Amino acid sequence: MPSEEQQDDVPLAVIVPVGGAATNVAAAIQSVASQDYAGPLELCVAVDPLRPHIAPTVREIVPDARIVDNPARTTSAGLNAALRETTAPIVVRCDAHSAIPPNYLRQAVATLRRTGAANVGGRQVPAGTSWFTRAVALAQTTWLGTGGARYRQGGREGPVDTVYLGTFRRDALEKVGGFNTACRVNEDYEVNWKLRQCGETVWFDPALEVAYQPRQNLWALARQYFTYGCGKWAMLRIYPKSTRLRQVAAPLLVLGLAANAVFAAIGQAQAALVLPSAWLAVLFGGSLLVGVRRRDAAALLLPLTLATIQLSWGSGFLGCAIATIWRKQAVGRGE
Repeated sequence: MPSEEQQDDVPLAVIVPVGGAATNVAAAIQSVASQDYAGPLELCVAVDPLRPHIAPTVREIVPDARIVDNPARTTSAGLNAALRETTAPIVVRCDAHSAIPPNYLRQAVATLRRTGAANVGGRQVPAGTSWFTRAVALAQTTWLGTGGARYRQGGREGPVDTVYLGTFRRDALEKVGGFNTACRVNEDYEVNWKLRQCGETVWFDPALEVAYQPRQNLWALARQYFTYGCGKWAMLRIYPKSTRLRQVAAPLLVLGLAANAVFAAIGQAQAALVLPSAWLAVLFGGSLLVGVRRRDAAALLLPLTLATIQLSWGSGFLGCAIATIWRKQAVGRGE
């Protein structure tokens, strides 16, 4: 790594995958262009071929940006495509849903140098503008919606399982083969798991706060978290030891509610009410506390957004698990 006086001169590669759901591309690219970092910057944007308007939008802001096609249309494939097109020794991931603050690159490089980590990242800070998106932002920053993930809730600086986005040493990232294209989501958790398995450190710096645009409606939120649940099941199949207790809470909730429905169907109504009553009490009680502490009336919608996140995530996980088992049994039967 460079000396203290040279740390702002290290060339950086900023890679940005742009998928079909991105609605904040111009703001994201402008945030990269507005950095106060003193060293050379390579910007490479991996674009879904079905979104031809993205390249002109990017080049209007950064004329010398590199644009690469991402025919696979997945985040991991886009990140790898952009990674191959750049050469800088430090690689910074940004997303089209996010806007990094002006000092982000300078702070990230300083922390990377200070800690010797393979990857440094910070906290995702959802910024809602409507009642619904504010309620989503509240859900994504409480333990009821995140299970206590530090990159969502914040916390002390130090080694963690994963971080939001990431500023990587290229040598470490290439050593683990980049991002796994088999992971349609959770590619960040997967690459950080591989880094930690190689003895590298993933470091959380709470000073690296990044604004994030939540999904705009209930259906989009449900789809997002259903996909996350599917991705976590895929991750569990590849790396069983990577799963944490907080990550199986939602699937267990969905299983429990399904079991309660069976109890109700066979006439055991009293037993069937125990889990739903407890769950709803936690949702509404927790939402009340969050609303009072944050002083945000959008907390009135918080039970709805929390329930959507938990049930969608758990259903995605269980649905993909059941589909996997079904396919294996079908192959075993020769179907």
